[in-house]
Amino acid sequence: MTLFPFSRSAPPVPRPAAPRPAAIAHWLLVVALLVFCMVVVGGITRLTESGLSITQWKPITGAIPPLTHDQWIEAFRLYQQIPEYQQINRGMTLSDFQFIFFWEWAHRLLGRLIGVAFALPLVWFAARRAIPKGYGARLVALLALGGLQGAIGWWMVKSGLSVRTDVSHYRLAVHLLTALFIIGGLVWTALDLRALARSPRAQPAALRPFALVVLLVLLVQLMLGAFTAGLDAGYVSNTWPLMNDHVVPEGIQWLGSLWATVSSDPYLVHFLHRWWAWVAAVALILLARRAKQAGQRGASIAINAALGTQILLGIATVISGIALPIAVLHQAVGALLVAAAAWGAHAVGARR
Repeated sequence: MTLFPFSRSAPPVPRPAAPRPAAIAHWLLVVALLVFCMVVVGGITRLTESGLSITQWKPITGAIPPLTHDQWIEAFRLYQQIPEYQQINRGMTLSDFQFIFFWEWAHRLLGRLIGVAFALPLVWFAARRAIPKGYGARLVALLALGGLQGAIGWWMVKSGLSVRTDVSHYRLAVHLLTALFIIGGLVWTALDLRALARSPRAQPAALRPFALVVLLVLLVQLMLGAFTAGLDAGYVSNTWPLMNDHVVPEGIQWLGSLWATVSSDPYLVHFLHRWWAWVAAVALILLARRAKQAGQRGASIAINAALGTQILLGIATVISGIALPIAVLHQAVGALLVAAAAWGAHAVGARR
């Protein structure tokens, strides 16, 4: 018989918070998939000439599209005030406008969803003290980069709302390359965390000089691809391997400086994008080989598969006259190639 039958037992001692690297890695890979989807939708938005259909930046209220006929008329009226409508699309119907509006709205909405899909779990993991030591700052940096990407997107759109009938191809390149960098950063961080989940002593992978060179070669090719898209340079030739029966195409013009010519002449940009691809291919094949030697056969297969597919899609995009489905696939596989290259570079730099 107890002396104090109504006394309560001592409350249990709370267990210390435990890091959850595997769960965070899975979450980051899901976010990377969402960013990949956004790159694909962005490609459709560009190819359907939809990017300037929304002429205002409203980060919160802009998530809701026009819901009434009067709201659609007002949105259409704003679009009718910019040069793209006045010089190219004058006379388009409200139905036509609603089509291009949808793709730009979907692109922006997906960006908002990605922000929520990153920010809320990050807060939850932080509150649960589940983020491994040393990774909090990196995750916050990725979140900040995602927010910056939204601002870059508006900065890009704004370049086409006055004077120009399209967006600056330089700003388009910054927008696309930032999205691809985010994918690479998410994949790299997820791989570091997966290694940590397997071994508590695992250290983050290092970016080795060889891998850095390969990634820079790939960066140049991606930049040339963005310039090709922004300048509509893919339309200057629909033959391969020659460009309009010439190895070096006719029509290249000096634009006042080497940089301006290399980055802004459609014929030269298309030519460089075609042939730098083979430099990038050699570099990526070597990276795949190094990854295999490092014990990551999966990374090697991913790089080679994405690379081969991307080359075939690039050729098909040209000879099809930039058919929308093929061109979208070309951009999509380009994003997958970035993820595969990040995987390969991580394998080369893994510390054992």
